[in-house]
Amino acid sequence: MPYYQIVLMLIYNGCRISEFLSLKKENINLEEQYFDVVSSKTENGIRRVPIADKVLPMYKAWYMSSDCEYLLHTPAGKGFVYDSYYEPYWKPVMEALGFDHKPHDTRHTCISLLAEAHVDQTMIKKIVGHSGAMSLTERIYTHLDTKALLEAINQI
Repeated sequence: MPYYQIVLMLIYNGCRISEFLSLKKENINLEEQYFDVVSSKTENGIRRVPIADKVLPMYKAWYMSSDCEYLLHTPAGKGFVYDSYYEPYWKPVMEALGFDHKPHDTRHTCISLLAEAHVDQTMIKKIVGHSGAMSLTERIYTHLDTKALLEAINQI
């Protein structure tokens, strides 16, 4: 069920909902299992995000399901903005599951799962685009490659 998949994809990528809804296919590399966030509310939000093995088939299915330039889209092949996604898709999925969560909760879940899996805090910050408590060294001198990020996200 594709609209249920979006919830899992968000949990496994730690993106803000706006970042994920605006993700264009041209910024996705399915072979190397990552996508680039090219527009975000923060500077640190511009980043490379690994695609976990567990959800890679979902990304592939969404990618192939439409000619839409965006990964995620309506059944009619139109891209989403928050309002066109939240009420008609997010809310019914949450109601069917018996949950009362907002899309941003998936970001918290991702961070919590990574922490529970003992993933290094710098790696978590790089995946989700946080600078927060990063030291100068972490912000400036830590360059983590895609393979390391993928290994980290696959811990959950």
